Amino acid sequence: MEGVKYIVEDKNCLLWGLAITTVGVENIEKGEEYPTKKHLKDYYFSTKEGRILQEYQMVYISEGRGFFETQTIKKVPIEAGTIFLLFPDEWHTYYPDPLTGWKQYWIGFKGVNIDVRVNNGFLSKKNPIYHVGVDEEIVHLFHQAIEVAERENAYFQQLLAGIANHLLGLMYCLDRNNQFNKSQHMVDKINQARVLMHENLESTISVQDIAERVGMSYSSFRKLFKEYTGLSPASYFQDLKLQRAKDLLRFTQYSIKEIAYSLNFESPDYFSTQFRKKVGKKPSDFRDWNLKKQDCLAKK
Repeated sequence: MEGVKYIVEDKNCLLWGLAITTVGVENIEKGEEYPTKKHLKDYYFSTKEGRILQEYQMVYISEGRGFFETQTIKKVPIEAGTIFLLFPDEWHTYYPDPLTGWKQYWIGFKGVNIDVRVNNGFLSKKNPIYHVGVDEEIVHLFHQAIEVAERENAYFQQLLAGIANHLLGLMYCLDRNNQFNKSQHMVDKINQARVLMHENLESTISVQDIAERVGMSYSSFRKLFKEYTGLSPASYFQDLKLQRAKDLLRFTQYSIKEIAYSLNFESPDYFSTQFRKKVGKKPSDFRDWNLKKQDCLAKK
């Protein structure tokens, strides 16, 4: 499959949160001129002079190799199985190695959805390169996006936005998991810690004790745990306890006080406050709501 598609900007798509600007795939042979002449004026560039876009782009190299450079990072080699992100208002250039050529897929987008992820540190100009491997699902999603763009059915932009979000999520997940797989023994320690948390919901064990049990200093344990799960050990452990509290409220007659102390919360008031923050209801209200729900189901 080969194809280059540029999409007319629609303000309604920006209101959707993510608007797709371009999508395509090109196979650049050894020694072939790059970029090709298939691109619009605002997108065509000299590899020596580079360019600046007013949008984000995700570029995936599935075959061959080449080079990538931005205003933020020096020139680096790019191998097959790599995604690099382009950011608006940032100078960049990239090109295939003339000895190998490359096959590149890309999709361009803009909107508040992607801005929020950048502003919250999930995506960064300082780390725009993602090692995802040569992945069948990524290739399939790009093919799907190209087909959707070429058909231009009603509301195709919303479908393209969904595919772009899928690609971004898959890129992030594969890259992070590849990083963790390089240090599998550390991943094993995090998994061991999670098992210990599940097994000790009603004990006095602390997250510091768990770090010691898996053979790590607490500072290192906390950093790695949060990178892997997205939560600090204390937050993760508390969420497990609150989930257990929901079960106890649903299926036992234990008082709020008994549940709070059995799960090692410092006081019933503190337990109630944390439960309300997580669940949106006080423990007593949650229990009443669940009983009413069960009564309604029983009457059906």
